[in-house]
Amino acid sequence: MNSRRGASNGCSFVPVINASVSYSVHRIAGFAVISLLAAGFSPILAYGLSLLNGRGGLAGWSWIFLVEGLITVALGLLSWFFIPDVPERNAFLTKEQTHLVLKRVAEDRGDSVADEVTLLSVLGHLKDWVLWVHGVMFFCSTVPQTALSFFMTIILSGMGWSKEKALLLSAPPYVLALFSSMLFAWLSDKCRLRAPFIAAQVFITITGLVTTAYSPSHSWRYAGIFLIASGTAGCSPGVLAYSSNNVISHSKRAASVALVVGFGGAGSIFATTTFREQDSPRYVPGLWATVGCQLLLLALLLLTSVHYYRVNRIARHGGPPVEGQQGFRYTL
Repeated sequence: MNSRRGASNGCSFVPVINASVSYSVHRIAGFAVISLLAAGFSPILAYGLSLLNGRGGLAGWSWIFLVEGLITVALGLLSWFFIPDVPERNAFLTKEQTHLVLKRVAEDRGDSVADEVTLLSVLGHLKDWVLWVHGVMFFCSTVPQTALSFFMTIILSGMGWSKEKALLLSAPPYVLALFSSMLFAWLSDKCRLRAPFIAAQVFITITGLVTTAYSPSHSWRYAGIFLIASGTAGCSPGVLAYSSNNVISHSKRAASVALVVGFGGAGSIFATTTFREQDSPRYVPGLWATVGCQLLLLALLLLTSVHYYRVNRIARHGGPPVEGQQGFRYTL
């Protein structure tokens, strides 16, 4: 599991170093869409693999780990050959195309060429309090996402549907979430704004959580799950882009991504502990704990946005350059 967390860091880091600010949410959301599809249809795949129970002397859960694990390992090995670690080292672009990519990134944020990542540089970057705030924000954004992926079928079963039907009904919310995440990514990149669209998705998530917790109608509770999925799908990519867009240098961006994604793992653990078995089938305490995380996310989003606005304003009026880079501005 620890190695998988490292893979998540790498998958989150590669899109943001190769993209300008105007395309960063697109890139991260594209990666997240793959995760959404996996989350939406993995219960169905898991159910099918569980039917192999006893085959080859293996239990059903063993088949799930074996097949899905082999797919992950195979794709990981392929990534070694096809995914470049930095823009200037790739095997699929010409020299002219590589130059254009580096030029676009340099004009956008001035750090197209990677700097050396050392222990001292990482420790220095971690002294920036904003990185830790971004980490807590990502923690909050992953709580509803993890809760949904772990407990959706249980919540649906609590509405009276059979296990098989609950597994089938868990897929449609993720289909809507796919379109929602790409729509918010497109709007965020087009407007070169992050905070307003993150806030909008948080409000959608809160509406879905309250609807799922308290609506007397099973149909409305199911509709609430659609809202939760739609709100959370693009929120985490938005927060990750928000944090990555507002740092300079590859080493600081690497430290930021590692810290932020690490907090996301803690958020996943928190989600699994707040949805307790004794609260089944409505899980009201867990849903309210998730609402609390969303409110905290909004508060921290406001804090960082005000901070970034003030620093940008000072730089525009002749103050010190933002992040020590002339012409660079924080993305709000």
